[in-house]
Amino acid sequence: MEFRDYYQILGVEKAATAPQVKASYRKLARKFHPDVSKEPDAARRMTEVNEAYAVLSDPEKRAAYDQIGSGRQAGEQFQPPPDWGAGFEYSGAGPGAGPGASQGTDYSEFFSSLFGTASGARGPQQQRGGDHHAKIAIELVDAYNGATRQLTLRSAAPDESGRVAVRERNLTVRVPKGVTEGQFIRLAGQGSPGFGEGPAGDLYLEVVIAADPRYRLEGRDVHQSVPVTPWEAALGGAIEVQTPGGRVQVKIPPGSQAGRKLRLKGRGIPGGTPGDLYLGLNVVLPPATTDKARELYATMARELAFDPRQGTGAES
Repeated sequence: MEFRDYYQILGVEKAATAPQVKASYRKLARKFHPDVSKEPDAARRMTEVNEAYAVLSDPEKRAAYDQIGSGRQAGEQFQPPPDWGAGFEYSGAGPGAGPGASQGTDYSEFFSSLFGTASGARGPQQQRGGDHHAKIAIELVDAYNGATRQLTLRSAAPDESGRVAVRERNLTVRVPKGVTEGQFIRLAGQGSPGFGEGPAGDLYLEVVIAADPRYRLEGRDVHQSVPVTPWEAALGGAIEVQTPGGRVQVKIPPGSQAGRKLRLKGRGIPGGTPGDLYLGLNVVLPPATTDKARELYATMARELAFDPRQGTGAES
């Protein structure tokens, strides 16, 4: 279906006040009312004018229309977003209906896709507000321990004069312990406001764990590289390692090689079934920058019968 520019139909600017919208509507209604107009397409134009006024004269409908119509042009192809609320029962021509308005007017498919079909129902118009989606970035340590974050949300809403203005509101979000990448945090009632007496929608925050060169994530499992000395790898022993969940004592098995992985069961991201923490050993050589260090390396070269290339096809 095609997008309809209701501001263009009524001949008003997007910043027009409620009185300006009403004045323009009355002028066009006098021109195109089928009972008095001599225009050849008066009935069609009157229906368009009624439809535009039904939206722009209602602050809630206008705010919703402005939100979904931002950046769109009249006549371009349009489909409402998948999460756009459905089932808005529309009754009559809207508040402050003037000449040309009528009950049960057949409005366009575009109008129905946004606000539902016209009905003879009376009483307050109700519709649940639409859900909003956003992302929230946290550190890996926040997934282990939980955290709070401050968010600033922007939304469109009519002010006292009927103009649609962008408003900001601040939210304190509690990030629960054990969240994982891609998980959603639901904030009930923090989405778009409902129409009439309908409830507000919800806000869904998708968790994004910030990249950290020290760690790699696989679901709830965490992979971490741990530097060790050659003697720690060769002789074994206990070392202390700083992990996302805190400092832990780790026992290095004797004869460990670079790249060996030590699994710490249940030390990954917490949860009903917690992940594991995998420590990859990275053997780091001390620099030969002093006479003593060079002497020790020379002694090792003489006394240790060791060739790391033997059997690899790259023997010296």
